[in-house]
Amino acid sequence: MDRLLGNEALKASLAAAFAADRISHSYLISGPAGSGKHVLARILAAAMQCTAGSSRPCGVCLQCRKVFDNVHPDVITVDEPEKKTVSVDLVRQARSDLYVLPNEGRRKVYLIPRANDMNANAQNALLKVLEEPPEYGAFLLLSDNPEKLLPTIRSRCVCLRMSPLEEAECLPALAAAFPGKRREELHDAWERAAGYYGQAAALLRAEQSLSAQAKAFSEAFAARDRLRMTALLVGMERLKRDQLVPILDEWIELLSDAIRVRAGLPDGSAEASALGRSRTLRELLAAVRRVQNARTLALGNVGVGAICGALQAELNS
Repeated sequence: MDRLLGNEALKASLAAAFAADRISHSYLISGPAGSGKHVLARILAAAMQCTAGSSRPCGVCLQCRKVFDNVHPDVITVDEPEKKTVSVDLVRQARSDLYVLPNEGRRKVYLIPRANDMNANAQNALLKVLEEPPEYGAFLLLSDNPEKLLPTIRSRCVCLRMSPLEEAECLPALAAAFPGKRREELHDAWERAAGYYGQAAALLRAEQSLSAQAKAFSEAFAARDRLRMTALLVGMERLKRDQLVPILDEWIELLSDAIRVRAGLPDGSAEASALGRSRTLRELLAAVRRVQNARTLALGNVGVGAICGALQAELNS
């Protein structure tokens, strides 16, 4: 349980259930990205396989170690990350596999990390097995939007909602993971992430590893260097749309950080500080709107060349 930060009431409830061997065959773990859903899912899977007599999961038995190392043959992930939805065929395959006895564990555990991305047919296929699973079968559904799931699925699961962390819980963990960051930067990341450790860590990592395009954009825009901005955007015209969108996302985040700097809030990076000092609030807000509009066009069917050409004219105006 120590692997999961915060969420003390939830952990106490689960520990009592594990000790009494009252483990459900289906759990729905909900919360935003970075809230600890995947960590809790591994804890539940380990508790189901753990061979210790009490205090499950013990974390040291062979079954626990295999679960936490993500190599347990009876903990199966049901997903195709490259696809937008979790298809009915994938759920049917898991449903068929469920009726094959476990290889070595006490149970067969099926982890569905994008449960809210199941289409209606996939959800109905899952519902059939949730109603009457074999004794050794278990399902862990993860969702950032559980309302997208059928009420009948939600009613057959024990629902676990992840909670944000208090500052005193989150900042020591962030400080250990990012020893070079000042306390003000850690606090700012915790605040911007609404208390969720995973999101705060992602923000701090992003600040440490800006892409070449983000650094070039920051330098050109801060210096009002039209030639460098033009060269950058002309070079980006060769990108595909799915390559352009993450770059624009990074620019939006960088400009948003610069606006926070301009407003007197803690800065997130040297690049954001430079932008905040060199550009007015009005200019930064206008740039955010223009890049956001470019992102919207990129998600549509507009050509990358046209998008970069328009940005070139707008950002150099």
